[in-house]
Formats: sequence, structure tokens, C-alpha cells
Amino acid sequence: ALPARTLEILTPAKTDVGLFAAITSKPAFEASKELCAELQGKGIKYTSPIVRMRQELNLHTNFRPCKAIPGNIRNYRDDIDWVVFRENTEGMYGGVEFHPLPQKVFDTLDECHPKMKKFGKFGLENIAMSTRIMTRQGCENIIRGAFEYAKKNGRKSVTVCDKPNVLRETGGLMIQTARRVAADYPEIPLQETNIDAQCMFMLRQPEKYDVIVAENMFGDILSDLAAEMIGGLGFAPSGNIGDNYSIFEPSHGSAPTHTGTGKANPTAMIRTAVLMLHHLGEVEKANAIDAAITRVIKAGKVRMEDFGGSATRHELTKEYIRYL
Repeated sequence: ALPARTLEILTPAKTDVGLFAAITSKPAFEASKELCAELQGKGIKYTSPIVRMRQELNLHTNFRPCKAIPGNIRNYRDDIDWVVFRENTEGMYGGVEFHPLPQKVFDTLDECHPKMKKFGKFGLENIAMSTRIMTRQGCENIIRGAFEYAKKNGRKSVTVCDKPNVLRETGGLMIQTARRVAADYPEIPLQETNIDAQCMFMLRQPEKYDVIVAENMFGDILSDLAAEMIGGLGFAPSGNIGDNYSIFEPSHGSAPTHTGTGKANPTAMIRTAVLMLHHLGEVEKANAIDAAITRVIKAGKVRMEDFGGSATRHELTKEYIRYL
């Protein structure tokens, strides 16, 4: 799903940064059905291109600012201004999965953990396993990145979100690492929450949160919730940041159901370009585009279906350009 030439281009030697449009990843069983007849049954597996890019290029930090644009009638509240830091290469999306479960994996886990034995009665062909592998280094990297961002941008707090009361080992590692890193930033309060409660708290007291950091899957969940509270995925940009390279992408997929309709909101893509311009040091250009978006949304004269109007994406884009 990802040509080798794409990875060759996405290097500091050839390009400064990557801008990824969108893709809708499919479950493995659906993707396998689309293979041509001669490739069926040969063990070829579909891997999401963006997930592979994150892992191959070690784009460890998914940076998702969720800031409401005043005047958007879909805003939960106009004062929402969060930044979600999501670990991008480990956790539940690390890609270490099995189905059916290999005998060697079962035997090893059965030997190492008493709770594994009960699953043997179901038969290995009936067992699927997705692992949640987290490292101390990965946890520290994403948490320290969140604190550094908070420090440089005058943010009021960092909230680390996991589920350590149930996921005791991986969640415990995340929370313990957060406490240790937080000691290096005494001026920035650390809050600790469970993933389920955090979703509730963000609805009940959105003003209480600022920078939020979580592992891969939990960060994905929280950032989509945050996006909905500022109008939906059509308004939510993101960046995948690595030590040597970065790729920026909107938080949404490719919306295949909207193909040819002009209903897909371009704002997330344009706000993603704004993030990219900031990353490249093109602050004046970034601010100009951001200001145009704000003015158009606040004026409310051109709205698409997802925020109370009937304009097409081309009409909204033209309005943004008119305000530049």
C-alpha cells in the first residue's frame, strides 16, 4: 500500500517536510478481498500507509491542536483551546498482532502468565491477539514533548491520560514516567486521569484542560472527541513529528462516501498546512492563512453542510482565498 519510492522521497536529503492528504484504512479482511486472484491466499497483508510512515520514519509524536474558531455554530464552546500529544509508534497501534495465535506465542505466554491458560480451551484458530507494547523511552519522549510545548507556549497544565487501574503494567509505566518527567517542570501542574473519565471531564469542564498527552489508541480517541467539540474532523489538523523528519496530515480520513459531492470540508487540510508552515518557520504566511480562516468562519456567510450551510468545498476555499 506504500510504494518504496514514497519512503525514499520522505527524507531530509530530498524534502523538508511531508504533507499528506488523507486515507481511509481498511480492515485486513476487506483489503484482502480486493487483491487480484493471483495474489489471493499468499499471505499478503494490508498495512495502513500512514501508520507505516509513522513507524518507518519514527514519527513518534502526533501533535493535534484543537482550537475552536469563534462563530462556528458547531462549537461545543468557543473558548476550547486544547493540544493533544499522542504517542505515534507504540501502544495498541504498534502492529504486533496475531490471528490465529501461533502455538509458540501461546506456550510462551502460558509459561509466563497464569491468566493465559484459560484461553487455550477455545483453540488457537479462534484466538486473536493485539499487543500493547510501551517502552519507558517512548513514554518519556511523548510526555517530555508535551511539557516542553507547554513551557514554550505558556500553557497552564499537562494532563496525562491512561487507564493504570486496569492496564496496570503499561498504564502504570505511563503514569510513573509522567510523574518523573513532571518533576523537571515544577511550574507546570500535572493532572492524571483515566481515559473513560477524561472523555466525561472534557465535556463537563473543558476549561480545566490544556495540553493532554496519551498513548497511541487513547490519544486517537481523545483527539477525535476534541475535534468534534470544535466542529468536527473537518476542522482538525495534525502533525506527525520525528527527530529528523515530519509529516503533516488532517485528522480525518478520505471520506469516500463524499466522493464527487463537494461536501468534504477543506478546513482541516488548510489548517494542517498552517501547522506545516509554522514548522518550516514561515510564520507570516501561516498567520495570514489562519486569520483568513477565522474571518470567514466568524462572518458565517459561507458555510458547508457540516457546519450549518450548503456551500461546496470549492466555494469555501474561494472565500478563504478572497480574505487572504
